[in-house]
Amino acid sequence: MDGVPRVPEQRRGGRDGSSEPAALRFSVLGPVRAWREEELLNTGSPQQRALLAALLLREGRTATAAELIDALWGEEPPSQALAAVRTYASRLRKVLDPGVLVSESGGYAVRGLGFGALDLSMAQELATEAEKARGAGDLCHAREVLNRALALWDGEPLAGVPGPYAEAQRVRLEEWRLQLLESRLDMDLEQGCHAEAVSELTALTAAHPLRERLRELLMLALYRSGRQAEALAVYADTRRLLADELGVDPRPGLSELQQRILQADPGLAEPSAPLAEPSTVPVRPAQLPATVPDFTGRASFVSELSEVLASAEGRVMAVSALAGIGGVGKTTLAVHVAHQSRSAFPDGQLYVDLQGAGARAADPETVLGAFLRALGTADSAIPDSLEERAALYRSVLDGRRVLVLLDNARDAAQVRPLLPGTSGCAALVTSRVRMVDLAGAHLVDLDVMSPDEALSLFTKIVGEERVASEREAALDVVAACGFLPLAIRIAASRLAARRTWTVSVLAAKLADERRRLDELQAGDLAVKATFELGYGQLEPSQARAFRLLGLADGPDISLAAAAAVLDLPVEETEDLLEALVDTSLLESAAPGRYRFHDLVRLYARACAERDEWPPSQRRAALSRLLDFYLGTAAGGYAMERPGDRLVDHLHATGPVGLSFPDRQAARDWLYSEAVPLLACARQSAEGSTLRRAVDLLWASVDLAESGANSKEYEAAATVLRDAARAEGDVRAEGRASVVLSNARLFSGLFDRAYPEAQEAIQLAGTTDDPLPSSWAANILGSIAFYQNRYTDAERFFSQAIDKFRGCGDVAGSASPLCNLSRLHLATGRADTAVALARQGTDIYQSLGHTLRGANGRYALGMALAKTGQHSEATQQLDEALRVFRDSRQRLWEGMTLCRLAEVDLEARKPAQAASNAEMALTVLRGIGGDWRRGHVLTVLGKALNGIGHAGRALVCWREALEIYERLDSPEAAEVRGLLTPVAA
Repeated sequence: MDGVPRVPEQRRGGRDGSSEPAALRFSVLGPVRAWREEELLNTGSPQQRALLAALLLREGRTATAAELIDALWGEEPPSQALAAVRTYASRLRKVLDPGVLVSESGGYAVRGLGFGALDLSMAQELATEAEKARGAGDLCHAREVLNRALALWDGEPLAGVPGPYAEAQRVRLEEWRLQLLESRLDMDLEQGCHAEAVSELTALTAAHPLRERLRELLMLALYRSGRQAEALAVYADTRRLLADELGVDPRPGLSELQQRILQADPGLAEPSAPLAEPSTVPVRPAQLPATVPDFTGRASFVSELSEVLASAEGRVMAVSALAGIGGVGKTTLAVHVAHQSRSAFPDGQLYVDLQGAGARAADPETVLGAFLRALGTADSAIPDSLEERAALYRSVLDGRRVLVLLDNARDAAQVRPLLPGTSGCAALVTSRVRMVDLAGAHLVDLDVMSPDEALSLFTKIVGEERVASEREAALDVVAACGFLPLAIRIAASRLAARRTWTVSVLAAKLADERRRLDELQAGDLAVKATFELGYGQLEPSQARAFRLLGLADGPDISLAAAAAVLDLPVEETEDLLEALVDTSLLESAAPGRYRFHDLVRLYARACAERDEWPPSQRRAALSRLLDFYLGTAAGGYAMERPGDRLVDHLHATGPVGLSFPDRQAARDWLYSEAVPLLACARQSAEGSTLRRAVDLLWASVDLAESGANSKEYEAAATVLRDAARAEGDVRAEGRASVVLSNARLFSGLFDRAYPEAQEAIQLAGTTDDPLPSSWAANILGSIAFYQNRYTDAERFFSQAIDKFRGCGDVAGSASPLCNLSRLHLATGRADTAVALARQGTDIYQSLGHTLRGANGRYALGMALAKTGQHSEATQQLDEALRVFRDSRQRLWEGMTLCRLAEVDLEARKPAQAASNAEMALTVLRGIGGDWRRGHVLTVLGKALNGIGHAGRALVCWREALEIYERLDSPEAAEVRGLLTPVAA
């Protein structure tokens, strides 16, 4: 790193641990200050601090009196300069420890400082460490260390210190800081954090407009974020600025980058060595399920697959696809090989059950989102589309050695986006179909075990002593199991649990079961016969648990939810579930979570239909699960929104569900249970459970509002609305329409949300159900407001306020009050807008309503900004932003950043506005809908235009105009007006 300031050599000696951290500490990367421990020392007048700074920066060498006079006053020193220097030195000596400021050869020096005593020395040490780490390829550590170095700056170096020497050092230290910053930003882009870097680079280029390296990094960050037109606009803006200010052209590196962008050079598309940003160390996922301790046989397959995986480092990508029938042991083999090969993949192992054999296979887009998070990618950096997620996934894996196990795949189309695609990584795929269309894959057809392997597995589980004397009977058993590992494991586990049985007894019973099931297809015969035997030997309570748990649609189930299904205490439920795990009829997916093999689930449901009588018992089990989810979600909703009357209008579930110690725990539960919860709601879309299923979605509204599960939530709401309509349940249909319209509102689908909300009001009018009508009026007002139909919006908001108040929902009335505030703001009534926002915010605060209180602060901040109260507006929005981030409300986080940008523009701070708008664009990626994106782009364009980035502003406005015209939005007229003078 050229230009790194040298630091006093005596301050380097503490690294060996021989000295304790210095009692005295000094800072020059900001105001010149001194501390003894935590006590701030009085370092005197500006000239006295200038003397101290000059001595601290002399590398421990002696500064003569003449040199110090020149440093403090330059060519025109006062007549008493020498006396003044001596006075300053004497005063400093009294303040500092003895022996620190010494007189020598007619001059002065600072000596004997311990390691870490000067902030500049620490910054230099950290910068050197970062450089070494980067050279060694450890970008994560290099970036973290460099951030620590940059954090040592506290404003302008040597702030307030006079004299020519201090001025020269200020320039040098600031230049070094910018070099360090450029180095860190360069590593940001190498790590794939281009979207996040755009905001910081935009602000930096505004502060340092002639610094071409920053412009180059900004162009690259924009290009890698899919914003090619903006990247080219940066070059055009830079070229025009350099010509106007300096009369020169951009340097060759910048021009070359422009040409590469124009040519869509593939080398620019992905970072050279991208890694997800860690907190302190690289994220190394370790997601492999536990391997079975009694793995047996398959030696040739283990050797073959291990050899393919071992070759991953020298190949573009190693892919092995195992195919075979259900129960043949594909997953067990793949997991065993993956564990054996872990050392070849030191950067981690990813695992997913793709549920290819089930009714709803896993969506590759969702899987990629989970993988990216596991690799350390922030939610805000995960793009929306499958193609963009797949590209980012490959970028993040580039340069790393990661093994990906894709279990239970449906077909090659599901698998392709999930393949790493880079040297050093490998993928293991299991499926019931042979993936002949998976290009380059090493195909392995897994057949049943050989008789010897099957007997060996059986013996390992049952015990050598019991099998040795009945070898022929044991061979009959494994043959009756069709030599399928799953069937053998279940049969052997059953025998191991029955000490009074002989192997011959098991063989006879299994033969009987096969005769009973002879009408089944041959391919499933052995497995189902084994299931029947295993199930038949369960204790009654275990058999009941097996049957009822198989009814739930979710991919897995928590212990608490299972206890609700079984209507048993958690401790008793856990004993039953662990007993089923011991018999291999159930799998432990993770601590406190359980799942079925897909074949076992189908069999469990068949058993429930056959043996669980009367059928009402099956319905009751699923009803209890629904009540558990509804009761827990409602409790979490009430904790998040104290005083909100929604919970009083939901279907009463009784004392069921979990209770939480705080809001964070309730929030964690909701997001962790989102998939099985939504599956339960869809499964309950009929008969007596329909209304409760709708209420479950209503109580789980944060899944839609946050953007975290908005697509799945909307799909479930659509199923419930259609089911209610088909059954003629007007009350359920009205509530489902509210839930669906609310979800579409937050997704920016205004045209599709509006008729649903209208339908909800009409349906609510025919039933004694006031709350849906209140919510629907508020939703209709919001949509009308977004569409600039202000008269309609004011009418709907006023109706909503009256409706909420009419049903005693004070907390509910605060929302339309805040919305009405925004309407008054848009129609030029700023003073009443502030009053309305304060009224809504006061309601939330009086009820202790933290999350919705943030919505009140959001509205209040906007209103205050329009009345010129920028400081208080920023304060309100900053507090709202903190709450939204804490509550995982990405949609509101992004929009609050956008509002902060608008306040910055009002306060004439375009650089800060551009930074906030860029962050908003990143956070809102994939959520909120096109209309909100158009709004953020409009604000960003204004900010960019304000900092002289006219070309980028034009690109943003053109994209916003395209969005608004496609949506037939009235905002298009404003954007056309913005474009006209720029284009001219």
